[in-house]
Amino acid sequence: MAPKRCASAREALEGVVHDGMTVAVGGFGLSGIPSNLIRALRDTGARDLTVVSNNMGVDGKGLGLLLEAGAVRKVLSSYVGENRLFAQAYLAGELEVEFVPQGTLAERLRAGGAGIPAFYTPTGFGTEVARGKPTAEFDGVHAVLERGIVADLALVRAHTADPAGNLRYRLAARNFNPLVATAGRVTVVEAEHVLETFLDPDDVVTPGVYVQRLVAVEDPTKDVEQRTVRPRAAVAEGSAL
Repeated sequence: MAPKRCASAREALEGVVHDGMTVAVGGFGLSGIPSNLIRALRDTGARDLTVVSNNMGVDGKGLGLLLEAGAVRKVLSSYVGENRLFAQAYLAGELEVEFVPQGTLAERLRAGGAGIPAFYTPTGFGTEVARGKPTAEFDGVHAVLERGIVADLALVRAHTADPAGNLRYRLAARNFNPLVATAGRVTVVEAEHVLETFLDPDDVVTPGVYVQRLVAVEDPTKDVEQRTVRPRAAVAEGSAL
C-alpha cells in the first residue's frame, strides 16, 4: 500500500499527534534532520512529548525548537552538548533525560523496528547507564539488558522517495534516519525529491512498507551546526594566485 501523499508538513501530521506521545526523530546534529516536520510538530502545540534522537539540535534550530516551545517532557539521547537550553532545563529538573550510548541507541531503534523486545549488550555495564537494568553474563562477558524502542511517531528526512514510499538517503544525512523509519508505529517522511517513477530496487535503503505518509520538502534550507574554517595561507609577494 502506497503512503499517503501530503501537500504540506502540517497536513502530514494531522490526526497522528497527541500529548504525551513518543516521537523518534532522524538526524545527527543538524545533518539529515526532518526540519520541516519538526516545525510542523511544534506548531501542533503538542505537549509532554518523549523525544528519541541522537541529539536535541542546537538553540533555535532542529529539535531545539521543541525545547523552546516547552513541548518536551523526556529525552532519550546520546549527545546534547550543543544545546544550552537543554542543559538549563535538565539542571533545573524541568526535563527528564535518559542518556543512551550512541551504538546502543541505534540498536534499540533497530530492535524496535525488527520486533525484538530487548537485547543484551556489554556497553554500559558497571556504569550509571546500567543502573536499575537486568544484567547477565555470557561466556565471561557481563552485559546489560536494553529494550527495543517503538515510537508512536517517527519523523524522517530522505533525499529521494518514490510513489511506493521507498527511500534513499544521501551521504552523512543517512545517519539515524533508516533506523528511525522502521521504529515508528506511524512513520512520516519529508523527501527532497519525490519521484514519479520507482527507484531501482538496488537503490532502496528503506522499503516503502515502513512509510505511512510522505511530503516533499517545503523549505530546503540546511543549517550548519558548526562552521569551521581555516585562514588562507599567506601569499608570497609576486607569486601567482
